[in-house]
Amino acid sequence: MTGSGGEQAVRTRARLAALLADTSTGALGAGGGRVAAVYLRSGTPGQLRLAALAGLPGPLFRPWWRLHVGRPLPVADAYRLGVPVVLANAAETARRYPQFAASLPFPFGSVHVPVPGGSEPLGVLMVLRPVVTDTADELLDRELLARLAEGLGAELLGLADGDPAAVVWDAEPLCVRPPASRPAQTVVARFHWDPGTGVVRADGRLHALLGLSPGAFEGTDTALADALAPHDAHLVLTALRDAAAGKPPAAPLALRAGDGTPRLLDVWPAAEGGAGEQVGAVVVAPGPAESADGAADLLPQGVFCLDRLGLIVYVNEAAARLAGRDREWLLGRSLWEAMPWLAGAPYDDHLRGALLSPGPVHFHVHRPAGESGEPAAGDWLAVSVHRSEDLLSCTIVPASRMDPPAGPAVEEHVLEDTVTVGGSMAPLYRPIALAIALTDAVTARQVSAVVVRELLPAFGGGCLAIYLLQERHFYLAWETGFPQGFLDPFEGIGLDARLPGVECLTTGRPLFFESMQQMAAAYPGIPLDADEGARAFLPLIASGRPVGSCILGFDRSRGFSAEERTVLTALAGLIAHAMERAQRYDSEAALARGLQQALLPRRLSTHPQVETAGRYLPGTQGMDVGGDWYDVVEAGDGLALVIGDVQGHGVQAAATMGQLRSAVRAFALGDRPPDEVLCGTNHLLIDLDPGQFASCCYLRLEPATGRARIARAGHPQPLLRSADGRTRLLDVPGGVVLGVDPCAWYPVAELVLEPDAILALYTDGLVERPGADIDEGIDALRMALARAGAAAGRRGGRSLAGVADRLTATARHATNRPDDVALLLAARRSVPVRLR
Repeated sequence: MTGSGGEQAVRTRARLAALLADTSTGALGAGGGRVAAVYLRSGTPGQLRLAALAGLPGPLFRPWWRLHVGRPLPVADAYRLGVPVVLANAAETARRYPQFAASLPFPFGSVHVPVPGGSEPLGVLMVLRPVVTDTADELLDRELLARLAEGLGAELLGLADGDPAAVVWDAEPLCVRPPASRPAQTVVARFHWDPGTGVVRADGRLHALLGLSPGAFEGTDTALADALAPHDAHLVLTALRDAAAGKPPAAPLALRAGDGTPRLLDVWPAAEGGAGEQVGAVVVAPGPAESADGAADLLPQGVFCLDRLGLIVYVNEAAARLAGRDREWLLGRSLWEAMPWLAGAPYDDHLRGALLSPGPVHFHVHRPAGESGEPAAGDWLAVSVHRSEDLLSCTIVPASRMDPPAGPAVEEHVLEDTVTVGGSMAPLYRPIALAIALTDAVTARQVSAVVVRELLPAFGGGCLAIYLLQERHFYLAWETGFPQGFLDPFEGIGLDARLPGVECLTTGRPLFFESMQQMAAAYPGIPLDADEGARAFLPLIASGRPVGSCILGFDRSRGFSAEERTVLTALAGLIAHAMERAQRYDSEAALARGLQQALLPRRLSTHPQVETAGRYLPGTQGMDVGGDWYDVVEAGDGLALVIGDVQGHGVQAAATMGQLRSAVRAFALGDRPPDEVLCGTNHLLIDLDPGQFASCCYLRLEPATGRARIARAGHPQPLLRSADGRTRLLDVPGGVVLGVDPCAWYPVAELVLEPDAILALYTDGLVERPGADIDEGIDALRMALARAGAAAGRRGGRSLAGVADRLTATARHATNRPDDVALLLAARRSVPVRLR
């Protein structure tokens, strides 16, 4: 959103920033949350941008700064459907949104509320909150969250002068510091323990922390443990004894005071490597900030604290030495600037876990070698992170102080000078997230769309192209972001062309160019689409078989770290397998569709007094065709209309459908009554024993009189639109589906098809939707027939074919329609009509 003038634009931006800050912090309280965010529509169609973030440092949420509205994520669903999405815990999140759960694999709940703004939402208000049970939702004030979203929408429209199209956000998110729950920061106290006598010598801060005067403290280890953590006293005593034996705990102990206040205890042998000597210890707990500052020199290990924006608000001398920086320089800087070796994957994941999960987080980090003589340069460090309401309290010590990690060692972090411009997203982006997204893509176009939607935001890319190999030549499957027509000369190039997209596939090695000049030097004379940028050429190889190449482009020059190269190569493998599967689907589906179309009637039998129209739409999910069919057959001096649906999908269903259609057609040509037609077809299906059953509706119509006789075998009831516009569901009795009971009987009902009336026969794919009652779908079809049939009833109005098109339009445009659709319409005219 921008203003029209300089001063007005500044005022508008200030009001917008204040509005977003107030809404996000208000949502934290209303949702009982730890993180709140506001997503707004982007200037890029189909994309949402993170506009405000409260409670989590912006860099930790960078992979989710941009979201496509079509992604299977709760934010996208809340925006697209216009309804709140509430997830109580990780189990429900994983069940409903596996990709979201894979990208943030922590135990938390969430709520997503659309921001209203006219015909469609302006954005989404999101809160990440602690896990709740089904019966413990008292922290979530849904009404207040809805009011916050409504108020935000109204204010945004006010800033945009009432124009919803002007409410867009394309800048980086506004990171908001939540209001502090208490003015306390950190209190650090120190004591020594003599294992021989059990005597504890404590400083004055420990007495204050325990709420005891020096005279009231007995000075024994038992008294200390009871006062420090009454419910975990045994843990304190065990830690002291282990430290005296030369085996201190692997990480600071997380304890709880009697009132539930969190405390950290770290112990160590006072003599390095010695046993039986005095044990030193520190206790870290919430308290006045000035106490923490005064205790900095007492700490033998490094301690620093981060606020909810990731800024260092406290650091002691030991942490400063381990960081290789002055304490004054570190204070007030972001973690990513002060300690770049503690940022990026997998450490950002640990910090996200500490902010979102209830328990502490422990991990190891390798600090790259720096200047000679710096403490811990080139060594492993052990880090523990504990969350409070307002801070992340971190302890950091050389790993030699700790037991070796039980799991595999973390790979060395990328050196600071290899970090890419703007921050690398490759380590943050999980290959499993792309794998989950690709599971719903079945065609080559769908796979390409998913790759564009997932990779470009995650890596900050500006353009992407996918080429597929067909008969030793490359053909463009998808592209976005390149200048119009730039890729045209590369269409159909062979495997002998000296181009990076070809050679990465023939050699099986990805190619990375940190600048356009570097690529031009490696391939003299190659056409360039830009003067500045970087390119990655990834081979798409599935199980050793070449599939194609993927080109990922960036708008600025940048480096590619070892982690990025590894992740991009892994993602290319996922894309290759998905694309190979999609190509197989495309070819097999085309063959199956051809078979099915051959089994359906090329034309319908006609009569001067009856107009008929049929439509068939294939389902959009799965690799197989269905068994829906329809037909119109001359039966004596009348017409027979039949529609059916074979259970299941695949070649077997299509073959069974062809056999049933032939049988019904043979019975109809013999002008057999409807009940005999269904009984004979039922016996035939049972004799064939294909292991399938079918529904069917058969109608024999006398055009001159309009008399019709109908029999049903487990099929949906027909719809009838009278000439006066009344549309109703016919109450036609029926029997069981075909192929189940050899003794089944099919009653026959009679009706009169009046002049200009329309009869609709359909399969359940037209009216059935997952999660919705079929009666709702039938009622929607009834109303659609009433509207569409009005023009057909007028002389010179819409033909019956146009009505059929209107009725199938909804199903045609529905996404992920699982079943095939068959529709057959018949209209009796009062005078003969000439069919075109």
